[in-house]
Amino acid sequence: MEFQRRLKPAVNLDLVPMIDVVFQLVLFFLVSSTFIVTPALNLNLPESSTAEPVLASRLVVSVVSEEEIYLNRERTSLEGLEASLGRLPVEPADKMSSIIVEGDQGVSYKLMIQVLDVLRREGYRGIGLKTREKTD
Repeated sequence: MEFQRRLKPAVNLDLVPMIDVVFQLVLFFLVSSTFIVTPALNLNLPESSTAEPVLASRLVVSVVSEEEIYLNRERTSLEGLEASLGRLPVEPADKMSSIIVEGDQGVSYKLMIQVLDVLRREGYRGIGLKTREKTD
């Protein structure tokens, strides 16, 4: 004699916890990712065999010539760089973090020192020089 079960097993898959976990992972990666905002300049960066990666920064100074210096996407000159830096709403803690300086390969050493002097006068201490890795 064969017995039949009165209660049938209820088999259903609850997707809500899995959706919650996936949603939290998406939010984590969105919040923790960084976006690099640099002006679209065609700079011929100098090569370095000992180049180290730099952290992404909100502030990027691109030096093309004495009359053509970019603070993020705003074009200025060497004389106007200090005024442009003064107008930025930057906290003192941000000045201690990092600012990236990109200089074209043909830029003179004197001009780069002048730009670095302006940054130091404005209180920026964490200054990184951007280069490209040397190709063999």
